[in-house]
Amino acid sequence: MLWIIIGSIFVGGTHDYASLQASVRHKAKSIGEVIKEYMGRRGQLMFLSFSIATLILIVGVFIILVANTFVSFPGAATASLLFIGVAMIFGILVNQVRMNLLLATILGSIAMIGSIWAGLTFPIELSATTWSLILIIYAYLASVLPVWLLLQPRDYLNSFMLYFLIGGAFLGLLIARPMIQMPAFTGFYNETLGFLFPILFITIACGAVSGFHSLVSSGTTSKQLDNEKNGRFIAYGSMLLEAFVAIIAIGSVAYLTMGEFTALMALHDDPISVFSVGIGHFMNTWGLPVQAGITFTALAASAFLMTTLDSATRLMRYAVAELGESTNISFMRNKHIATTLGLIGSAVLALSGTWQTVWPLFGAANQMLGALALLAVTLWLVKTKSKSLFVMIPMIFMFIVTTSALIVMLYSNFIAGDYLLAVTSFVLFVMCVFLGIEGARSMTKPSKPTDSTNLNA
Repeated sequence: MLWIIIGSIFVGGTHDYASLQASVRHKAKSIGEVIKEYMGRRGQLMFLSFSIATLILIVGVFIILVANTFVSFPGAATASLLFIGVAMIFGILVNQVRMNLLLATILGSIAMIGSIWAGLTFPIELSATTWSLILIIYAYLASVLPVWLLLQPRDYLNSFMLYFLIGGAFLGLLIARPMIQMPAFTGFYNETLGFLFPILFITIACGAVSGFHSLVSSGTTSKQLDNEKNGRFIAYGSMLLEAFVAIIAIGSVAYLTMGEFTALMALHDDPISVFSVGIGHFMNTWGLPVQAGITFTALAASAFLMTTLDSATRLMRYAVAELGESTNISFMRNKHIATTLGLIGSAVLALSGTWQTVWPLFGAANQMLGALALLAVTLWLVKTKSKSLFVMIPMIFMFIVTTSALIVMLYSNFIAGDYLLAVTSFVLFVMCVFLGIEGARSMTKPSKPTDSTNLNA
C-alpha cells in the first residue's frame, strides 16, 4: 500500500505527465523519437526493441488473464463480445452518420446494459485456449481497423462502466468498513516470489508506475490533447486514479484471512475472479445482489483488460513500423505485417497459459520501460537546461529496482530450468545496461541546438 501511494505520486504520476509533455514539446513524436534526438539512432533502435519485447509480454499476459476470466464468468464473455458490436455501431453513428454525441452515448449505454443482460441470460462457455485464439483475432482487428471504428468508441463506452465500478466499490467500502484481517507483513522472503526487494516493485506495477503509460502518452494521448494545460489533469490525474483502483484492489482481499484468500485462489486460480468476489460483496452493502455485483465486476475488469489489450497491440504495431522505418526494412511498415509480427510472440506466450510464471518478467520489463522513458525525459531536460531532478531521481530508483529484478528473474528461471524465460531476462538486462550507459554518455556530451521549448516555460 505504501509503494502504491508513494510510487504513484512521486514516480508514476511524474512518469506519465513528463512523458506526455516530452512528446507534446517534440511535435507529438513518440518517446523512441525523443531518445533518437538526444541519444542517437543506436539508442532509438535499442529502445524500440525493448518496447516491442515488453508489449509482446503485455499482450500475452493480458490475453491469458481475459481468457481465464471468461472461463470463470461465461456471462462476461458474452457481454464482451456484444460490446464489440455495440462499439462499432456507435463509432459509425458518431463519425459517419454524425449523430449527436449525447444521444449516441445514451443509446450506447442502453445497448451496453442490454449486452450485460444478454450475457447473464446466454453465457458462452468455451475453453481458455479457444478464448485465447478469439482474443488474438480481436487484438489483430483492433490494431488494423480505423481507430474511430472500434478502439476509440469501445474505450469511450467502457469508461462509463469503469467509473461505475470504481464509484460502486468505493461506496461499498465506506459502508462495509471491513476489518483488515490479512497480515500487513509476513517476512522479507517469500518462497514463491523471492525477496521483497526488488520483487515488490515489479509485482505491484501499474498501480504505482507503468512504462506502458509512456507509450500511450506519447503514442496516442499527445496527438489528441486539446490544450497542453490539460495534460497534468489527464496524465498525472489518471495515474492517481489508477492508484486509487489499486488501493481498492488491496481492499478486495485484505478483509480475508490468509486461509480464506488461499481457498479462493485455489477455487478460481484467477486473480480477477477473486477481486470480483470481494468487490461484489462490498457493492452488496448498498443493495446490489452479490452475484450480480461479482459478475458485473468481472465484466468491467475484463473490459478494462481488453481495452489495454487492443491499445497495446496497436502500439506494438506502431513500434514495429517505427523500427522498420529506422532500419529501412520497408515491409515492417505495413500495418498487417507489423501487427502479425508482434502478435506471433504474444500468441506463443498466451497459449502457454502460465500467467503466474510470466507475470514477474512482464512486471520487470514494464517497469524498466518506465525507467527508460524517464531517462528520455531526463536527457531532454538536461539538454535544454531545465530542472531535471524530479525525473532523474525516480529514473535512478527504477533502474536500480528493475535491473536487480531482471538479475533475480535470470537466476530463478535458470535454476528452475525455464531457459526461455532465463534467456529473455538476460537479453532484457543487456538492453537495459546498454541504454543506461548510452544515456549517461549522452548527458555528458555538449548540448546541441534544439527547437524544443524549455519545460520551465
